[in-house]
Amino acid sequence: MSFNSIHFLIFFPVVAAIYFILPFRYRWIWLLGASYYFYMSWRPEYALLLIISTLVDYVAGRAIFASRNQARRRVFLMMSLAANFGLLFVFKYFNFFNGALRDLCAWLHLPYAVPGVDVLLPVGISFYTFQTLSYTFEVYLGRKEAETHLGIFALYVVYFPQLVAGPIERPQRLLPQLKQDRVFDYDRVTRGLRLMLWGMFKKVVIADRLAIVVNQVYGQPADYGGLALVAGTVFFAFQIYCDFSGYSDIAIGAARVMGVHLMKNFDRPYLAQSIREFWGRWHISLSTWFRDYVYIPLGGNRRGFKQWQWNILLTFVLSGLWHGANWTFIVWGGLHGFYYLVSSWTAGFRARVIRACRLERFPGLLRGLSVVTTFTLVCLSWIFFRADTLGDAFFIIFRIGQGITSPLVFDLKQPGYIGLPLTEFIFSLGLILLLMAVQVLQGRGPVQDLFCRQPAWVRWPVYMALALIIMNLGISEEIPFIYFQF
Repeated sequence: MSFNSIHFLIFFPVVAAIYFILPFRYRWIWLLGASYYFYMSWRPEYALLLIISTLVDYVAGRAIFASRNQARRRVFLMMSLAANFGLLFVFKYFNFFNGALRDLCAWLHLPYAVPGVDVLLPVGISFYTFQTLSYTFEVYLGRKEAETHLGIFALYVVYFPQLVAGPIERPQRLLPQLKQDRVFDYDRVTRGLRLMLWGMFKKVVIADRLAIVVNQVYGQPADYGGLALVAGTVFFAFQIYCDFSGYSDIAIGAARVMGVHLMKNFDRPYLAQSIREFWGRWHISLSTWFRDYVYIPLGGNRRGFKQWQWNILLTFVLSGLWHGANWTFIVWGGLHGFYYLVSSWTAGFRARVIRACRLERFPGLLRGLSVVTTFTLVCLSWIFFRADTLGDAFFIIFRIGQGITSPLVFDLKQPGYIGLPLTEFIFSLGLILLLMAVQVLQGRGPVQDLFCRQPAWVRWPVYMALALIIMNLGISEEIPFIYFQF
C-alpha cells in the first residue's frame, strides 16, 4: 500500500479513528495488526522476514541486556547481525556480488557456475533492517534497556508510517512513545494533516511531474544534447528530493496525528553551503545511523588524519551500497566521500582565496556561491545515482562537457521534445521555484507556526486550494516512491 493510493486514503482515517476510540490497553494490538496489513498489501509472504527480524532481535536484546559476560553478549550481537545482514544479503546483494564474481572468473578464464537467485526485493527491507539493528546496538552499548514486551517491540519494528522508507528511528525515541496514552488533540491532528497534505503535494504534483522528463532523458541519454541532460539532471535532483521528503512528511504527519513524533529527515538540503552540511540536512536518519554505527566504531577522527580519511571514504561507500546493489550507487557514495575529503584538503586554500578577493565583505554573495557550488556537485553525483549503468553515467557527463547548445530542452516546433510542451516545462520550473521560496521562508522561522496563527478564513481556502491542485494538477498515475526500491 502506497501513501499516494486510494487504498491508503481509506486505510489511514479508519486506523486513526479506531485508534482513538479503543481503550489504551488495546491500541498497540490495533496498530500492530494495521501495520502488518499495510505491509502485507504488497506481498504477504514477505511479512515472514519481518517476523524473523523481530524475533531474532527481541531474543538477542533480552539476552544481551541480561548477561554480564562480554563474550556471551558478543555472541548474541553477532547472531543479530548475521540474521539481519544475512536476509539483506540474500534478497538484495547476492545477485550483485555473484555477478561480480562471475565476471571476475570469466576475465581470469576460470569456471564459475553459481546461478543467480530469482527473488523480488522486499519493500523497505533496508529500512526496517537498520531500525531493528539500531535497537540491538543500543542495548549492546548500554544506552537502552531491553524491551520486555514482545508486542510493543514488534510494533517498533513494523510501525506503518515509517516502515518502508523511514525515518529510521532509534529505540530511545520511538519505543517510549508507543507505550504512552494519547488523547485526541485537535491542534496536533491538524498539524499532522497539514504536513501530510504538503508531502502529498511534493510527491504527486512536483516529483511525479518532473519524473516525466527525467525518465525520458535518462531512458535514452544518447538521444539528447547537453542542455537536455542538464535539465534532466536538475529535474531529477528535485524529483528525488520531493519524492523522498514528501514520503517523510506524510510519514511524520501520519504519526503525529496519532501522537507519535518521528525525527526530521530533511532540512532544506539544497540550501546547504558545503557537502558536509548537505549530509546534515539530507536523509538525516540514515546519515546519523552510519555516523553512530559505522564511522564512530571505525575510529572516527580519533586515530589520526590518514585513518580518518579512510573512515570517511568507507562510510560513504557503504552508504552508497545501502541504496542499491549496483556499481552506480557505490560510485555515487564514493564520490560524496571524495567531495568531503577535498573540502577538508582545500579548506585553507579556499580561506585564502576568500580573503584575497575580499568576499567576506559580501556574506550574501559568499553564501550564494557556496550554495550554487554545493548544488552543482550534488547534481553531478546524482547522475550516477539515476543512470542505469556506469557507462550511461559517464556518457551523460561527457555529453554535458561537450556543450549545452544543441539540441534544446524543448523546441517550439516540436513541443513534446522531451515529454513536455513548453508551457508544461515552464510550469515545472515554476513549481521548483515555489518549493525553494517556501524553503527560504522556512529558514526565517517555522512557516507552519506562522500559518497556524492566521484566521480560519485564510487557512481553509489554502487547504482547499492545495487539495484541488493535488487532484487536478497532480499526476493521476500511482507512481511508487523512489526509495521503495531500497
